Amino acid sequence: MTLWISVLASIQSLITNKMRSALTILGIVIGVSSVVFLVSFGKGHEAYITNLFTSMGANAIYITSVNMGQQISGGTANLTMEDAEALADPNKAPSVSVVAPFTEKMSLVSYGNQSKTVSIMGVTPEIRDVIDYPLATGDFISEQDIRRVNNVAVLGYKAYEKLFGSDDAIGKSIRVAGRKFEVIGVLESKGAFMTGMDDFIMMPLTTMQARILTQTSARGRPVQTIAVRAVSTEEIDAAREQVASILRQRHHIKKGDDDDFSVMDMREIINRMQQTLGVFQIFLGSVGAISLIVGGIGIMNIMLVSVAERTREIGIRKAVGAKRRDILRQFLVESAMLSLSGGIVGLLIAGLGSLLVSGTNLGGYVLSAPISPDIVFIALSIAVFIGLVSGSYPAFRAASLDPIESLRHE
Repeated sequence: MTLWISVLASIQSLITNKMRSALTILGIVIGVSSVVFLVSFGKGHEAYITNLFTSMGANAIYITSVNMGQQISGGTANLTMEDAEALADPNKAPSVSVVAPFTEKMSLVSYGNQSKTVSIMGVTPEIRDVIDYPLATGDFISEQDIRRVNNVAVLGYKAYEKLFGSDDAIGKSIRVAGRKFEVIGVLESKGAFMTGMDDFIMMPLTTMQARILTQTSARGRPVQTIAVRAVSTEEIDAAREQVASILRQRHHIKKGDDDDFSVMDMREIINRMQQTLGVFQIFLGSVGAISLIVGGIGIMNIMLVSVAERTREIGIRKAVGAKRRDILRQFLVESAMLSLSGGIVGLLIAGLGSLLVSGTNLGGYVLSAPISPDIVFIALSIAVFIGLVSGSYPAFRAASLDPIESLRHE
């Protein structure tokens, strides 16, 4: 008996027992459809998050103090505006194109009878050359605001909603740490899954240093973080080395001593994020894998029933010359065909689900569940593998039946 004949016989068996076959493959259908859909959704979410972090600067490098916790609570700062100015010198750091120092602090913000505690960021206009901050309305902080130490503010979209709802905020005054600030702009939303990235208020760095902060530094005007953009992606490593060299020299750090600052580029941040999302995808896939295991057990059970029902048929086949491997192959192919059928149906259901949810907007987050060819191939391969594993014992049992005893079976 050839493999092709075994396949045709298996298809005939499935058609003959439609209801039993349908119920048998139900676990495989549920498992494959859930695995494919959840993994596809996870990939879509990963692409969304990756793009979001990439928008924070593909060539970005972030320098922070090692005593960040102390800075937030008002302690001594390690980084200063003078450090940022040194990094912006093209003669000292030719691989650095933009330098944007900034400082953050949680503070009480109020408008009318609304009071919220949000993150306050003191920034310079260069921050938009490192991180993508598109404006929904109004203007961004200018060099003039920095020079004049103006009391102006740009609201993240979530902070704007908390304070103003749907009202126009431009030109209105808010109070930050008891001081009045004029709202000059509102930023676009980063999306429903990144509301924390929208829940902040920006003001000129000089204004924050003069009006809000209590930090001190013997080295100059303190900042918490210095964002740097490398000239190109290829220059990131060179920019990191130049940044570290300049800061070690300015901070009088001796050879062999630990740095009082840390340097991290977006490649590291994105890699860590992708590792986290990879664990998330494994968890999603394991949910559907449980259904696949249950489906495999169902196939094993029904194949054992099939062997019992067809004992006399097996005896006749052996009596007319069928070899042990022919019987073994016949039942393995039937088991694989059952599982493959469930896999195909599961893929169709997952594809339909993907089409229905893709493009759905959830408060700024657009759902996406792209089903790629590799997911299809892996899903079908796993389905066939489960079928072969589940059918192995029934197939070996059928192949091991004694032909004489099988012919006597009623």
